[in-house]
Amino acid sequence: MVLVNPNTSTATTAMMTTIARRSLATTPPPPTGALAHPAHAQAACAHPTHAPATCSHLVHAPTASAHPTHTPTARAIPVHAPAVLAVRGVTVSRGPGMLTDPAALRAAAPEVLAAGLRAVAEGDCAALLVAAFGDPGVEELRAATEVPVVGLGEAALAEAAAGGTPFGIATTTPLLADAITERVAALGLADRYTGLRLTAGAPERLSADPALLLDRLERAVRACAERDGARAVVIGGGPLGEAADELRARCAIPVVAPIPAAIRAITRMLTA
Repeated sequence: MVLVNPNTSTATTAMMTTIARRSLATTPPPPTGALAHPAHAQAACAHPTHAPATCSHLVHAPTASAHPTHTPTARAIPVHAPAVLAVRGVTVSRGPGMLTDPAALRAAAPEVLAAGLRAVAEGDCAALLVAAFGDPGVEELRAATEVPVVGLGEAALAEAAAGGTPFGIATTTPLLADAITERVAALGLADRYTGLRLTAGAPERLSADPALLLDRLERAVRACAERDGARAVVIGGGPLGEAADELRARCAIPVVAPIPAAIRAITRMLTA
């Protein structure tokens, strides 16, 4: 497994790699199939038990920062994967500190491509996961390498929409709303898409306050279910991974955490 840290902090890279290694031997991947949906999605958030997740081959990329500020992503890397995999962490060389607008998303793509190609050239890389919700650099990597490449956004959206399920997205980046909607359409999922719900507050402020982030995202999940009719909700962002895990424990409606969804997609590719 190759894990590419989305910022330039080597301390954060080490933390995420340690967590990923510790997670490899835990829960095996679930069977392929549609999400199980509760009969009443309106009972959006409760507090059922939370099942831990585990990890696989991936390139985790696309933002850069000199400080390990986005610890939710770091702590969220554990996801489903076979225990035989090893973990190697790498970091993008440069780029935006957070992907909060279309310009940042575009700027991330060449850095993701470079990081992914370096990882493949160094060996011991069975697959690449581009772990940003906008999937920057995914198509470029697919054209440039023969290893499986999965985008975090595409995997999460496909899983949420499985079986024709109406799904919504809860996220923190208003400037990426149009790009997210375009991505849904490009994946052929617009007919199942109930819409996007945004958190109140600047993304940078929310990322620095995990409790506030969780509260605002839970409100957005509730709105997706209760107002829009979603039967599954995708948490739109790699840095929101820890909050996504928390919401899976708190919400009766299925909450799709992008990193585990992407790992499940990769695991299916590698074991097919």
